[in-house]
Amino acid sequence: MGTEQKYYNRNPKPNIPTRIFIFLGILSTTWLLVVINSQFIVVGQTPSTLTHPLPSTLMRWQDVKNSGDYFDAVKPTEVGYLVWSNFPVKVYIETPKNLNKNQASTWVNAVSSTVQEWNTYLPLQIVEQSESADITILRKAPPLQGNPPKLGGTEADTAHFSPRARSAQTTYNLYTKNNILYHRFSILLSPSQTGEYLIAAARHELGHALGIWGHSPLQSDALYFSQVRNPPLISTRDVNTLKKVYEQPTKLGWQK
Repeated sequence: MGTEQKYYNRNPKPNIPTRIFIFLGILSTTWLLVVINSQFIVVGQTPSTLTHPLPSTLMRWQDVKNSGDYFDAVKPTEVGYLVWSNFPVKVYIETPKNLNKNQASTWVNAVSSTVQEWNTYLPLQIVEQSESADITILRKAPPLQGNPPKLGGTEADTAHFSPRARSAQTTYNLYTKNNILYHRFSILLSPSQTGEYLIAAARHELGHALGIWGHSPLQSDALYFSQVRNPPLISTRDVNTLKKVYEQPTKLGWQK
């Protein structure tokens, strides 16, 4: 500021038309910055939502076959799209206490494998303490009925073989820290899920927790709305949808 003040003191005071021209020039430049980068904010105005830069993993992602997506099925929430902006996203996987050591290890390893699958597209890190986690995964039967938690939402998935019994449930909650809005996810995986169906359920629910808050209409996608006999891996359409979600605005990760 000191340098700018000296500069103006060394020059004659501009006349009124010149002042108006300078003001309009500054205003148009500011507006140009707002258009080029949505993170610039006009003084005195705070947009309700902003777009984060794409994570490098999604920025590099290219679908050369144009396989499409199911973005139109993804539901925006009261805070916009459920995207993460701080990476790696930290995932805690509970070690079941009601299983023997080998069974518990098998369960944790199965769920961990799906974290590694999604890590290809978004940076994820498995952590040992639940307190530091962004996403918590528990081996617990989801409730048959229940209301979404306050300031959050619930996504329940039902298997074909039992229309009344939920195989998994994903829930998010919002919180504020240092005046910035954040979210956390909790995933419940039914103890009845084993083998490839456990892996499929974990893969599916992680897709929700990473931002795909909706379901695909195609059985070939990991986010298909129900379990299938031969569970698919993460598809190109799943990743295309994830990338499009991360191109959307959100209140999450921004100062309130």
